[in-house]
Amino acid sequence: MRTASPLLAPIFRSEGQARLLSAMLLSGDEMSITELAERSDLAYATAHREVDRLLEAGILSERHVGRTRLVHSNQESPLVPPLREILTISAGPTALLAAELERIPGIESAFLYGSFAARSHGIDGPAPRDIDVMIVGTPDPNAVYDACERVGDAVRRPVNPTIMTAAELEGESGFLQQVRREPIVQVLGDTPW
Repeated sequence: MRTASPLLAPIFRSEGQARLLSAMLLSGDEMSITELAERSDLAYATAHREVDRLLEAGILSERHVGRTRLVHSNQESPLVPPLREILTISAGPTALLAAELERIPGIESAFLYGSFAARSHGIDGPAPRDIDVMIVGTPDPNAVYDACERVGDAVRRPVNPTIMTAAELEGESGFLQQVRREPIVQVLGDTPW
């Protein structure tokens, strides 16, 4: 099944292709096509076709271990560094925030909300100018702000954290009602509602 172009990076042919490239180029891992299909939430046949296209273009390389094909990014391709940069900006915030925030004690969960989360879910609108992240728990605020600043520098957009306890998140303010109505992208932990 063909998916639409991703709103956060419409230069890719489909959302599936962007997810597959993100899984390969942002992780740096070598993996089987089965594992790549699982990580990018694609059917095996779709992942197989995409891998064949990317191998032909020289963006990926492969090696065989028995009957298993293991694929990885082709570091000699001049296309890999700029693709990695585009993917970092468009798809990287979730993974980068997860890596940064999981090291901070006191965080129970974290999720993206606002325009970036909406575009990630395919909801039309202008390109996001920033990234809003809700941090649930009682972390050191300075550690959270520093982590968000590092991610913002990497993705070239400001990352705006809001820190609330689980009890505060149960409130009924207009802000919280809007956050609950809008799409979110889970970064760490479980969805708080």
